[in-house]
Amino acid sequence: MQQQEIHDFLITFFEANDCEVLENAPSHITVQLTIEMDKELMNRPFYWHYLEKTGGIPNPAQITFITDPEQAPPNMKGERIHFGSPRLHQIIESTKRLAGYTRLFEDTLPSNGRHNPLFPWLTLNVKISYQCDRKKDTFMSVGLNLISGEIMEGFHNRVLPVKVTPKIPDYSFTLSPLIMPKSGLARLDTYIRTSFENDDHSWAEEAMERWQNDLNLLEHFYKDMDEKSESYFTEKQALQAQYEPNILISIINGGLFYLSDRALG
Repeated sequence: MQQQEIHDFLITFFEANDCEVLENAPSHITVQLTIEMDKELMNRPFYWHYLEKTGGIPNPAQITFITDPEQAPPNMKGERIHFGSPRLHQIIESTKRLAGYTRLFEDTLPSNGRHNPLFPWLTLNVKISYQCDRKKDTFMSVGLNLISGEIMEGFHNRVLPVKVTPKIPDYSFTLSPLIMPKSGLARLDTYIRTSFENDDHSWAEEAMERWQNDLNLLEHFYKDMDEKSESYFTEKQALQAQYEPNILISIINGGLFYLSDRALG
C-alpha cells in the first residue's frame, strides 16, 4: 500500500463514518472525530465514562495524520502514518468491525418511464500476505456478476463513482441471481488463489535457504549431544515459525451491489 493509497483510504474511512475532514492537504489530513469514532480510536474509556456519569459536554478529539513527512510543514504536529504502523492497523481492524458487509443499490433514475433492472454483484476486498521471516502485503478487490459469471478486478475503484443507496430506488427492481452467493464466494476464492500461482516465488525459495542455513547452525551447535535437549526442539520449532513460507488471504470486507448494466462502464 503506497502513501497516496493510505491517504485516500483515510479520507474514505472518516467520511464514511461521518467525521468532518477539516484539512485535506497532499502531505496530511486533519479530521474532527465524532463521539463514536473517538471511542473507537482514541482509547479514552475513563474520559467517556466520567462524562456519562456527570453529564458533561463531550469534546471529541481532532487528529492530524501525516501521510507524506517530506512534504509536511516543518515541525508539524500529528501522527505519522504508514503501512505497518499501529494506527493504520487499528483503523483497518475498525473497518472490519464497522463495515464487514454491505448491501447497496445503484441510485438510478427512471428511464423513459420504464423500470430499471439491477444486476447483483458479489464483491470481496482481501489482503494477501506473503509471510516468512519477512512480510509483504498486497490488496485485491474483485467482483462477481451473479448472473453472467463475469469476474472484475479492481472492483472497489470501479464502483466508487457510482451513486448508491441502502434502499432500492423507486422504479428499479433486482434480478434474481443464477449463481448463489455461497457458490459465488467459492468462485472468487478460486480466482484470488489462482491470481498469484504464477507469481515469482523466489522469495519463498530464499526463505527456505535461510531456514536451512540456520538449521545447519543449530545442528552444529547440538552435534556433540547424544540426546537432544528440549531447548533443541524448541529452537527448531521457532525456526520453522520464523522462516516457513506462507501465503495468507484475509477478507477485509465484502458485500452485494445491485447495479445497472451501464454502471461500471
